Amino acid sequence: MKKVFTALMISAFCTLTYAQKKTNTLQPQKQLSITSDSTTVVEGNLLQDTDSVLIDGKRYVLAEEKTKRYGFPDNPQAKKIDSLWKREFFNTGMFDTIYADISNLTFEPVEYVDLPTDTLKARLAKLNQKTPFNVEYNPSLESVIKMFLKSKRAFLTRVMARSKFYFPLFEQTMDNYDIPLEMKYLAVIESALNPKAKSRVGATGIWQFMFPTGKMYGLDVSSYVDERSDPIKSTEAACKYLGKLYEIFGDWDLALAAYNSGPGNVSKAIRRSGGSNNYWNLRPFLPRETAGYVPAFLATMYIMEYAEEHGFEEFASNEAGYYFETDTVNIKKLISFDQISEYLEIDREEVQFFNPSYKLDIIPYVDDENYSLRLPTEAIGRFVTNEDSIYARVAKELEKKEQPLPELVETSAQIKYRVKSGDVLGTIAEKHGVRVSEIKRWNGLRNNNIRIGQRLTIFPQKPVTSTSTKSPTASNNNASKEYVVRSGDSLWSIAKKFPGISIQNIQEWNDISGNKLTPGTKLVLCKC
Repeated sequence: MKKVFTALMISAFCTLTYAQKKTNTLQPQKQLSITSDSTTVVEGNLLQDTDSVLIDGKRYVLAEEKTKRYGFPDNPQAKKIDSLWKREFFNTGMFDTIYADISNLTFEPVEYVDLPTDTLKARLAKLNQKTPFNVEYNPSLESVIKMFLKSKRAFLTRVMARSKFYFPLFEQTMDNYDIPLEMKYLAVIESALNPKAKSRVGATGIWQFMFPTGKMYGLDVSSYVDERSDPIKSTEAACKYLGKLYEIFGDWDLALAAYNSGPGNVSKAIRRSGGSNNYWNLRPFLPRETAGYVPAFLATMYIMEYAEEHGFEEFASNEAGYYFETDTVNIKKLISFDQISEYLEIDREEVQFFNPSYKLDIIPYVDDENYSLRLPTEAIGRFVTNEDSIYARVAKELEKKEQPLPELVETSAQIKYRVKSGDVLGTIAEKHGVRVSEIKRWNGLRNNNIRIGQRLTIFPQKPVTSTSTKSPTASNNNASKEYVVRSGDSLWSIAKKFPGISIQNIQEWNDISGNKLTPGTKLVLCKC
C-alpha cells in the first residue's frame, strides 16, 4: 500500500495557544496496557463488531478512554475555544468578498493614522530589497494597504489563520520550481485560501484554474474528482504555469498580471502603452479587475510580512500554531465522506477540509487510478488498522441499498427520540435505519456529542415501536404484553420466561442499549 506523509501546520487562535502553554497539557495517546490476567487492553475505539478481537494469538479487549472511564471532564472553556477555531478554520465563505473588493478598487486616499506615509515608505523600501517584485511606494499602493488594514481586519485574521496550514505546503513546492516564495500571497488574492472557490467564469480552486488550463497542466477533472481543488497538485500546476509566464515576460509583476487576465491582455497593454514593461505604466490599459490585482497582491504581502507591527501578533511567528500531521492512504473501494466520518468518529467537515478535490463527497475506486484519503495521522492509523472491517461495512451498506425492500413497512414520518445513558449517535442511527450524518443534519449538530435527556428529531426508516401501558403485569395477549422488572431479574432471565422473545427483542422494543435493569421498570414484550 502506497502511503505519502506530509506535515502541515494549522493555526490556533492566540487564546487557545496561551491555554496550551499555560497548562502544558498533553493529548492522550492510544496505547496498550497489560492487565493482571495478561489480557491486553486497547485504549480507544476499534471498529469491531464485538468488544474484543484476536490478533497474533492475543485477545485484545476494547476499553474506554481514561477520560471517559474515570469521568474526568474536559475544561469547558478550552473545549468551546476548540470548537470555535475549528469552525472558523473550516469556514470557507471569504472568496466572494475579496473577489468583489479587488474588482472594485477605487484607489482613493484612505485615512489611517496608525500607518504614517513615511513609515510605509521605509518598510516598502526594505521589502523591495528582499523580493523580485516591484514594491516601491506609490499612492495607489498606499491606498490599497490602508483600505485593507482599516476595513478588512476580520478577513485578514481569518486568512492568516488558514495560511499557517497552506503556506508551508506552498513554499516547499515553490522552492522546488524556483518560484519566489512571496508568490504564496497570490493564493490569498485568488481564492482567500479556499480550495472550493469558484469564480463566475468557472475558475476553480486555491489557484483558480480554468478548465482548459488545468487540463494542460495535468489536473484531472471528472464527475467525481476535480484536482484543481487539490492543494498539493494545483500548487504544483500553478508553479509550472507561473514559471512559464515568467519565461515569456521576464518580469514577475507582469507574470502576475498575465496569470489573472491571460498573456494576451498583457501583450495588448504593452502595445497600447507604447512598449512599456513596467506594470504601473501598463495598469491603465489592463482590464479593471487586473488593474487592482497586483496592488492587492502587494498590499497582502506587505501586511503579512509586517503582521506583528499591525496588531496580528498571534500570526507573526510559527509559535502561534501547532503542527497538524496528516497522512494519506490509497482507497481500495468506493467510500463516502459520510461513512468515513461515521466509522472514524470525526466531523464530516474535517474530512471535507482535508479532501477538497472530491466533488460529490465520495472517493471513487477506479482501476489504474490512485485516489487517496488524507486525514490527521491518528485517524489514518485507525483507518488502516480497521481497513477490512470498514470495507466490509461499506459493502454491507451497499448490499442493503441495492436489494429491494422485502415488504412495505409503515413508519411514522417523524419521531422525537430521548437520549438515554449509554446512547451514541451510531447506535441511535442503526436502531432507526438512518445515518449518523442525517441525524446531525436534522438536529443541527456540528459534532457527535449528545447529552442524556436531549430530544432528537428522527425520520426513521425502520418500524417505530410504541409502548403500551394497558396491563401492569405479564399477559399472554401478544397485542399488549408487558413485564414489571423485579429484583434479581436480568434480560436473559426475562427472555427465558417468554418463548419466542430474545434479549435483542427486549432491547429493541424498549430502547435499551445496555444490560442494566431497574426494579419496577415496565418492559414491553411485543412488537406493537
